[in-house]
Amino acid sequence: MSIRHWPEGERPREKLLQRGTEALSDAELLAVLLGTGVAGADALTLGRQLLTAAGGLHALLADPVRTTKLTGIGPAKRARLIAALELARRALGERLVAGTSLRNPRDSGEFLRARLRHLPYEVFACLFLDNRHRVLGFEELFRGTVDSASVHPREVVRACLKHNASAVILAHNHPSGVAEPSGADHAITRSLREALQLIEVRVLDHLIVGADEPVSMAALGML
Repeated sequence: MSIRHWPEGERPREKLLQRGTEALSDAELLAVLLGTGVAGADALTLGRQLLTAAGGLHALLADPVRTTKLTGIGPAKRARLIAALELARRALGERLVAGTSLRNPRDSGEFLRARLRHLPYEVFACLFLDNRHRVLGFEELFRGTVDSASVHPREVVRACLKHNASAVILAHNHPSGVAEPSGADHAITRSLREALQLIEVRVLDHLIVGADEPVSMAALGML
C-alpha cells in the first residue's frame, strides 16, 4: 500500500509537520527528503534500504553517491540527498564564520563535526580567530594521514598570517571513529604551538573529530 493511503498521523511528512523532527526515525526523515519511492518500494522502504546499504546514517552521509548507486535510485534523488547534506554544512559554517565569538570547545565542536566527521580520509584543518576569539575563517590545510611528517608548521604559519589571526583552533578527524588523542596528535600540537609562538598566534585548542562528540585536547589538559 502506498504511503498516501496510510493514516495521516503515520505518514512521514504529516508526522513531521504535526509532531516535529524528533518524532521521526532516520528512515522517515529520508522518506520526507526523497519525496517518492521507486518501483517496488515506497519512500519509507527506500529510506530503510539506503540506511541498510550504507551501514547506517553516518556512512550514508559520508558517501551518498556510492550508497545511492547501490540502491539504484536515479540522479534526481541522488542529487537531492547530496544537496541537503551540503546545505546543512554551509548553514553551520555561515553561522560560525560570520564573526561569531567562540568561548568554549562546544562552540566550535558542532561546526567542525559537521565539516569533518563524514570524511573517509583524514583532514587537518584550522579555525582562524581574532584577538576577541571571533571567527575569521576556516581552512582544510592537509589531507591524508595526519602525523608530524605530513602537517607542515610553515604552511599553518602562512595561513595564520594570511587571515591576520591572533589565535587558532586546530582540528583533524579520525575516520575510524575513535577520537582518542594519539602520540602523533601530541607531537603535532607541540610543534605547531612552538612555531606559532614565533608570530604571536595562540593555539587555543586541538579538537579531534570522531564518531561522537569532538575531543578537546585543551579540556583534557593536553595543551
